[in-house]
Amino acid sequence: MAEKKYIEAVGRRKTASARVRIVSAKSTSIVINDRNASDYFPLAVMHEAIHAPFKTIGGAYTVTAIVKGGGLKAQAEAVRHGISRALIEVDAAYRKDLKVKGYLKRDPRAKERKKFGLKAARRAPQWSKR
Repeated sequence: MAEKKYIEAVGRRKTASARVRIVSAKSTSIVINDRNASDYFPLAVMHEAIHAPFKTIGGAYTVTAIVKGGGLKAQAEAVRHGISRALIEVDAAYRKDLKVKGYLKRDPRAKERKKFGLKAARRAPQWSKR
């Protein structure tokens, strides 16, 4: 039995991570955690985020992703990061266009941990003179 060849990559954002597999196809379809992307992500901004790499380079692929952790926005950006990384493995010429758009950079911003003696990460207790 012939098996379809896929390319796999990992995308991350904050605490969300996405394992993405792409296969070339006639039209673009995206499945996330065994659900259609339009069902999984409720907002149009998130749909634009995950379709952005395909709009940048053109072409059509079937995408399946397994996403864990984080919120929905972070998950959408993790999927975008994984798709971009997988597209570079398809053709290294895509790298320049995707890098200019910022899709290859893992966004490292995350919530800073609370430190002892403080009320939050940097918020100190109110100081009183007397």
